[in-house]
Amino acid sequence: MKEEKIIVPANGYFMLFVFLVVFFGSIATIIALKTPWPIISIILSIVMAIGFVMVQPNGSRVLLLFGKYVGTIKKNGFYWVNPFYTKKKISLRASNFDSERLKVNDKLGNPVMISTILVWRVQDTYKAAFDVDNYENFVRVQTDAAVRKLASMYPYDNFADEGHDEDITLRSSVNEVSEALEKEIDERLSIAGIEVLEARIGYLAYAQEIANAMLKRQQATAIVAARHKIVEGAVSMVEMAIEELNKNQVVELDEERKAAMVSNLMVVLCGDKEAAPVVNTGTLSH
Repeated sequence: MKEEKIIVPANGYFMLFVFLVVFFGSIATIIALKTPWPIISIILSIVMAIGFVMVQPNGSRVLLLFGKYVGTIKKNGFYWVNPFYTKKKISLRASNFDSERLKVNDKLGNPVMISTILVWRVQDTYKAAFDVDNYENFVRVQTDAAVRKLASMYPYDNFADEGHDEDITLRSSVNEVSEALEKEIDERLSIAGIEVLEARIGYLAYAQEIANAMLKRQQATAIVAARHKIVEGAVSMVEMAIEELNKNQVVELDEERKAAMVSNLMVVLCGDKEAAPVVNTGTLSH
């Protein structure tokens, strides 16, 4: 037997009725006939009572007879089975697993702290009971291994200035990373009959030793990008100002005056602080 076998045993309520009839009938016989022989029936009824089993919704019982797999009860209800069966309880409910924060290296070798949130449940009770030693511990260990592998496959973030421009990163590609993580964990847990319902990154950050340096780098990148936009806008505004002055013939500027005007406007538009204007009350030549 290498696969799960679903069985539906005898109705527990009918067997409970039989048990009560045999047990109390034997007691009544002993009292009425004053004979000890019905004690055998009482002992057999007590042994019979060991076979009663109750299966709750989304629960199961794996049945063994002297080490041999007999089958699995998955349908909830009250049943009676062979009293010599060993009954192992396995829950079929969905379970959450929030892994510990692991320190791993991403694709670029940067140390990051990462954890995952996994939603899983037992799908094949035979594999969960007999193909692995402890399926709950198996889930924890294999999930940590899958997270370590996933983190090494992708960079934490893009660094275009160093020539590292990845389509998928741990920080920005949430859906793609979650799909890859779910597939990786599902492949690892299939040996234990575990079904992965959801897997996603629960925590992601740079390790403490490089967190400050990476924060400064991100801030510098943001400042450079902002400056780039400011310069683009400033150049556009200077071009528009010169065109409007020439179009309306407000003033005629030679190349030297245009260069001075462009320089002054760029300083005003690109400066961090407000410019202090200097009013020229003379002529253009002074």
